[in-house]
Order: sequence, then structure tokens, then C-alpha cells
Amino acid sequence: MSRILADIIKGKWRELVGTARVVWDELTVAELIGSEGDTQKLANLIEERYQMSHEEAEKQVISFFERSRTL
Repeated sequence: MSRILADIIKGKWRELVGTARVVWDELTVAELIGSEGDTQKLANLIEERYQMSHEEAEKQVISFFERSRTL
């Protein structure tokens, strides 16, 4: 994922929390806000909560960020 996309997502993360909550419904709004739209923080939360590999969690985050670029 490009650094530019990561910066864009971080800049509008609070707007995307609701959409992220739909995708990862086992994460709380507070956890999502606390991740600050940071790829690694979010992947770590997903990995732990959904008991998946870090690589899979990271793929989900990157996919979500790429889809959210147009929102």
C-alpha cells in the first residue's frame, strides 16, 4: 500500500470508522478509533480478535483501505 493512500486514510479515519465497524463487527468503535487508521495497529486488532494470521489481517486492512479510497 502506498504511503500516500495510508496518509489519506489516516486523515479521514473517523469518517470511515462506521464502515470499518460493519466489516469488522467484533471490534468496538473505541478500538477502531484508537487504531487511528494505522495499518499495523488495525491488523494487530483484527489478527487477535478474529484469530487469523497477521498476513491475512493485513490483506484485509489493505483491501479495505483501497476500497475506501473512493468514499
